[in-house]
Amino acid sequence: MKNFDTRAYNISDFVEWHQTGLLELSPKFQRRSVWTEKAKSYLVDTVLRGKPIPKILITQTLNVGRNIRTVVDGQQRLRAILGYINGDFKVSRAHNIDYASLHFEDLPEEVQAEFLKYEIGVDMLFDLTFEDILDVFARLNTYSVKLNPQELLNAQYLGYYKQAAYSLGFKYVSYWIESRVLTEKEVTRMAEAELSSDLLGSLIEGIQPKKSIQNYYKKYDDNEQESHDAAKKFDNIMSIIGSVYPSEELSQTNYHRVHFFYTLFTSIAHCLYGLPDLTATPRAAINKANLGLIRNTLDEISARYDEVTAKDALPPSDDYRDFIDASRRATTDLSTRKSRTSFICKKLFEAI
Repeated sequence: MKNFDTRAYNISDFVEWHQTGLLELSPKFQRRSVWTEKAKSYLVDTVLRGKPIPKILITQTLNVGRNIRTVVDGQQRLRAILGYINGDFKVSRAHNIDYASLHFEDLPEEVQAEFLKYEIGVDMLFDLTFEDILDVFARLNTYSVKLNPQELLNAQYLGYYKQAAYSLGFKYVSYWIESRVLTEKEVTRMAEAELSSDLLGSLIEGIQPKKSIQNYYKKYDDNEQESHDAAKKFDNIMSIIGSVYPSEELSQTNYHRVHFFYTLFTSIAHCLYGLPDLTATPRAAINKANLGLIRNTLDEISARYDEVTAKDALPPSDDYRDFIDASRRATTDLSTRKSRTSFICKKLFEAI
C-alpha cells in the first residue's frame, strides 16, 4: 500500500518552516553535512538558472499540534539553499559570472522573488515508524550504478575546469553523435564530458595519456584563466574541424574513431597554436583558403589506413608504418598519441 504522496513546495515554504522550527534537518539516519562551498554554489546556481534539482524526501509528524517535517533525503541541498538565503556564501564565478559577487540579499528583487518561488519536488511520507524510515533511507542508497571515472570526477569537482569541459561537451555532443565519434548510449555515461576534458587538457599541457584527465581537474579546477583561454582555442579548433568535415562526412572516415578524433583535434591544435613537447613538429599555416588541401590530406591518411588494415592487405609503406602501428595498439598512451599527431602535422605541412 502506498504510504507517500508527491508534492511541490516553494523555497519560501522551507524558509518559513525552518524559521519557525517546523523543519528538522538532522535526523539520526542522515549523513552529516559535508558539502563544500563549491558544491553549495553549484546547487544554488542550478536554482538561479531555473533548472531542476533532485527531489527531497520528507516525513511529516504531528507534535503538540504542530506538523514537524523531517528530511529523510536531501538535507544537504536544503542546507545549501537556506545558507545562501542567510548570506553564508556567494555563488562562485565558475558557476555564474552575473551573480558571483552578490549575496542573496544583494540580488535584484525580481531575482530574489523568483528564487523564493522556485519549486522543489517532495515525496512526503506518512505514518511510518522510525524503523520504516531507516529502511527507506537505506533503500535510497542501495539502488545505484557504480560510477565510471568521469562520473566520479563530475561528483568531485565543481570549479572552472569542470565547467569549461562540460560546457564544451554539451556544445559539441550533437556533432560527435552525428559523426559517430560517440554513441547516445556512451553519452548517458558522460562520454562527451570525458572527451572534452581530455581534449581541453591537451590545449593546456600538450598531448598526455588519457589517464591524465583526473590530473587536469586537480591542477586547473581553480584556475579560471587557463580554463577560459583553453576553451576559446577549443572552439576555434572545432570550427576548423566542422568546416573540413561536416558530421555526416566525418562519420565516413576513420576520424570518427575516438583515438583518431583525438589526433585530428591535437593536429589542428598544434598547427594553430603549437603544443608543448612538439616543438620539432612542423606547423602548417591553416586558413580558410586551404581547407580543401587539408581535407584532401586527411582523407588520404584515412584511406591509407583502411588499405593497410584490410584483410590480406600488403604491409604499410615505410612512411606510414609507425603511424599505422600507433593507431592500432595502446592508442591512448602518450607515445602513440604523440606519434600520430606528429605524423598528421607533417603530412599537412608537406601538403600546404
